[in-house]
This record gives sequence, C-alpha cells and structure tokens, in this order.
Amino acid sequence: QVQLVESGGGLVQAGGSLRLSCAASGTIFSINAMGWYRQAPGKQRELVAIITVSGYINNADSVKGRFTISRDNAKKTVYLQMNSLKPDDTAVYYCNFNTAGARAYWGQGTQVTVSS
Repeated sequence: QVQLVESGGGLVQAGGSLRLSCAASGTIFSINAMGWYRQAPGKQRELVAIITVSGYINNADSVKGRFTISRDNAKKTVYLQMNSLKPDDTAVYYCNFNTAGARAYWGQGTQVTVSS
C-alpha cells in the first residue's frame, strides 16, 4: 500500500516562507516525476511545480522566482520551498508521484494560508 504523507503547511504572513515535504511509504516502481499541485476554494486544482527523476523542472508562472521544487530520489521525497508568499498562494497543496506505468499517487493535502 503506497501512501504519500505531506507536512509543512500552516499559517504565515505575506512575505514569509514555508517548506513542504512529501514522503512516500511503501514500494513505488519507476517514478517518473514528482510534483506539487494546489487547489484554492472555488477553483480547480492547478500545477505548481513538477520535477522529473532526471531533474527537469517546470514551474507555474505564478510561482517562478519564489518557489523551488527539489527531490531526494533515494528517500522518495519531494520538497517545495515557498518564499515571498502572497495571499493568493492560499490553498490546499497536494503532492503527486507519477510512474512509468502511468500510475498516479496523491497525498492527502496540506493547508497553506497566507495572511495579508
């Protein structure tokens, strides 16, 4: 049974920083990419950042220059360093692992709230 466990969310003032972590337990074969998505109230889930096992990174335009995604393949862990946070970054953040076998795993979500 594979589980993705997220941590690091919380309440922060605008301009502050948070670091999210997502670690996989259980056996996952052939991870292709790890990513972070977010969903704000009344909005669709959107991609924040994704990193492939080879290190290719894609960031949403809204977070470029502020958020940094990184991963530890051996630990099956992905991180999201979030700096210069804005109230618009308030959302539930979900981590996602995709495998070569086209399986997708999701975390349970962690709330990030940025106050103005």
